Amino acid sequence: MEVLFSTQNMLLALGAVVLVSGGLVLGFRYYFRHLDRHRLRHLHADDRQRSLLAGRNKYAEVDVFRWSGVFLRFGLMASLFLILAALNWSEDGRQTDIPEGAMDFSEDIEVEIPRSAEPPPPPPPPPPPVIQEVPDDLLEAEDQPDFVDQSIERETEVIAPPPTAPGPKTPPPPPPPPPPKEEEIFVIAEDMPRFPGCEDLPTKKEKEECARIKLLEFVYANISYPPEARENGVEGTVVVSFVVEKDGSVTDIRLVRDIGGGTGDETVRVVRKMNDLPSRWIPGKQRGKPVRVQFNLPVKFVLK
Repeated sequence: MEVLFSTQNMLLALGAVVLVSGGLVLGFRYYFRHLDRHRLRHLHADDRQRSLLAGRNKYAEVDVFRWSGVFLRFGLMASLFLILAALNWSEDGRQTDIPEGAMDFSEDIEVEIPRSAEPPPPPPPPPPPVIQEVPDDLLEAEDQPDFVDQSIERETEVIAPPPTAPGPKTPPPPPPPPPPKEEEIFVIAEDMPRFPGCEDLPTKKEKEECARIKLLEFVYANISYPPEARENGVEGTVVVSFVVEKDGSVTDIRLVRDIGGGTGDETVRVVRKMNDLPSRWIPGKQRGKPVRVQFNLPVKFVLK
């Protein structure tokens, strides 16, 4: 699990390490200063020093070197904690700044309405035959066919040709497979798709409002102002359209409006990131059944 530390959390962690370190130092100073010296002399009256190294402190109770292991471990733990916090220091932990009216569409934004799949049009009729006029001299030059009399008399015997044996029946070719059926994409459904994270709320209205806020927090916490757009002072609203599938995944991501400077590509990148979330969208429903629903998301870029 990724843990991010904001600047405020980093300062709090550093302050906590300093306070704990200072508390340990002051605590040990207080302990050593308030030892009963007369009691220590009485306890160690008969002690003999075996070596100069062993007798560097007169009494073992005031030997600060025996606590060196504790201070070493504490220093290593504090250093490791600060290093991990520094490596996970990210400005993404800051409070998300959502522009006012982030979900509002302006009047000049036109969104294409998805169309259901239509059968292909029938092929055009063949062109009528062209009648060419034949010159009279060409007709006269052609040889006239010989006339053969094919009339018969009543007494003429007519012999029918012998019947031919029927050949094997060839089965008719199988019908072509039907074209794949594309499911309808709804623009407005009875239950519109919702961003995940609000299913524990009791009412539908509360879920929709919470999902809207969660969606805005996700978008504006992950989006970055492109340097090219910032340098050129590009501001405005980028509109991206995508389809929330029956399983909650996001497909068919298209830019409806791009203000330039890399803002459109950055918005598409954030929308694609929705498929990497641990929880997917709650799909839209029509008559109680999940359906594919088109969702249009405006993203405002405002320089500060």
